Amino acid sequence: MPEMIAPTARLHRAWLEAHDEWGPGGHEDGFGLQPSDDVGSADGFVAWVARLADEGDPGKAAAAGGAPCVYRWVVEGDQVLGGIALRHGASAFVEWAGHIGYGIRPSARGRGLATWALGRILGEARELGMDRVLLVCAVDNVASARTIERVGGVLEGVCDTALGPARRYWITVPGLG
Repeated sequence: MPEMIAPTARLHRAWLEAHDEWGPGGHEDGFGLQPSDDVGSADGFVAWVARLADEGDPGKAAAAGGAPCVYRWVVEGDQVLGGIALRHGASAFVEWAGHIGYGIRPSARGRGLATWALGRILGEARELGMDRVLLVCAVDNVASARTIERVGGVLEGVCDTALGPARRYWITVPGLG
């Protein structure tokens, strides 16, 4: 049975296995991974997990020049299956990438985990007082578009981005909108 947890250094090896499965590239949205993060070493991984925790604190995020972001990992036992990020607050990054980003490792796809995680993170958005959230996905990412639509996403339109054309969806947060 999957669960969503806060990032933890305890799952270093499991996270690296998921990361290796994805292969190189910036397609692990939901993990907050930046090119400068040293996730291969134990100390670097601990520092990265600490940074993710700090980004969830509005005061610390503002001091670092960013909007707050809550990160959760989708895990089953000691296996990391994916990640999801809830960016709350206004920023140019949120306008470009959306309030929520997520990714499920290739071997765990097709099980409904992204839909499940998205539904769960909407509960956290509600707790933060968010009444609607923006999600953005590449035009050719049909699986992500279906996931967003499954949880109530309404297509605003398609726009051009530096990474190519993208769909913009809005979801009314259940219980607030």
